[in-house]
Amino acid sequence: MERRNAWKGRPAQELEAIEAMSRDYRAYIDEGKTERECVKVSERLARAKGFDDLAARVREGRALKPGDRVYRCWMNKCFVAFVMGRRPMSEGMNILGAHIDSPRIDIKQNPLYEEDGFAYLDTHYYGGIKKYQWLAMPLALHGVIVKKSGETVSVALGEDEGDPVFCITDLLPHLAADQMGKSAKELIDGDALNLLVGSQPLEGEEKDAVKARVLAVLKEKYGVEEEDFLSAELEAVPAGRARELGLDRSMILAYGHDDRVCAYPSLAALLNTEGTPEYTLCCVLTDKEEIGSVGATGMNSRFFENIVAEVCALSGEPGDLALRRALCASRMLSSDVSAGFDPAFASVFEKKNAAFLGRGVCFNKFTGSRGKSGSNDANAEFIGALRAIMDGAGVAFQTAELGRVDVGGGGTIAYMCAKYGMNVIDSGIPVLSMHAPWEVISKVDLYEGYRCYRAFLDGARPVGD
Repeated sequence: MERRNAWKGRPAQELEAIEAMSRDYRAYIDEGKTERECVKVSERLARAKGFDDLAARVREGRALKPGDRVYRCWMNKCFVAFVMGRRPMSEGMNILGAHIDSPRIDIKQNPLYEEDGFAYLDTHYYGGIKKYQWLAMPLALHGVIVKKSGETVSVALGEDEGDPVFCITDLLPHLAADQMGKSAKELIDGDALNLLVGSQPLEGEEKDAVKARVLAVLKEKYGVEEEDFLSAELEAVPAGRARELGLDRSMILAYGHDDRVCAYPSLAALLNTEGTPEYTLCCVLTDKEEIGSVGATGMNSRFFENIVAEVCALSGEPGDLALRRALCASRMLSSDVSAGFDPAFASVFEKKNAAFLGRGVCFNKFTGSRGKSGSNDANAEFIGALRAIMDGAGVAFQTAELGRVDVGGGGTIAYMCAKYGMNVIDSGIPVLSMHAPWEVISKVDLYEGYRCYRAFLDGARPVGD
């Protein structure tokens, strides 16, 4: 059952639509290199489409009616939007869920130090990375510094042409005999991923003069002191913009495809909804997936459940039972990326059940590892209904597993939402070099992902008990 290449037979009008989606997506991820930045961009896009702040409605007690469009930002790291349907919330929603955090290098709370004439920031990597991939490449600093006064200072340094960048140094090959003899896992220790940030001493300082100069620059540029690092969230990410890849410009090379390549088309699918849908539509963009969906902004918390409870109450269905019914009756695409088949590493894939770039959006019936450990395993009835929706809309799709059975695996937010009893399946875009600083996707897969999410929002209906 090999799926055909999704580029074939495209009329000129669709090729233009693919390019337009690619441009809009690149703009989104260039501006949104952290979860906070993604939330900020998402809110701006939602407001431009007429979405109202749900938090304000809750405070004012303004009821929700069919056709209303609302959003909720949660702790500046999660974003949830709804288009209210004609049917009551207790009959369920059509939900698109994705995550907007990506693997990166986080700055510690007491990070700045000087050693042998260099100033460094101490770090702690975030998510599953190959540490050696982050050496000797330009990095940018993004995030916020919150002062004791409550003032929040936004930081985005290393993206503009005139900005300085930062790096983690590597050892020259002439002296690296011992290093080269180590396994890739041992090539560099996590505690050695120190960000180089300065080398010029401050005039008049005798002790830690380079560190003092860095602090002087921070004071001048951002008005912050060393102690303000204690309440800062700073992330080192690859510096530079998303780029078209290949002589044919058919692919995109960028940081953070996992999982913003699913988050953006999910959001766009909801924002572009016109009229009043039959069932309420929802898009949830969540944080912390790369480290287990933990904490107050992870899908394992109750932030989403609490927001849905507020929507139920404002739409005339208050109470715990109405909330339970709404969640249980819902249908969801857990929009997360899949490992694209890479001929350079063919041995880790089972080719008949692998996702290929250029063959459309990918459905993963299950994820997990080895014996499906930690997996949401979607039921056949739901998949059958999805096939009908996708074929009816002419969406190019494929199915896959995450590599060979005993090689590895991974997880998504799907099983956390399935705990409510709703039907959930993973549906996303194939990616090459996943979790590397720079990842690769196909433009046509991005476009088919958007078409998939639009078709799902329009066509998903309850599946039999």
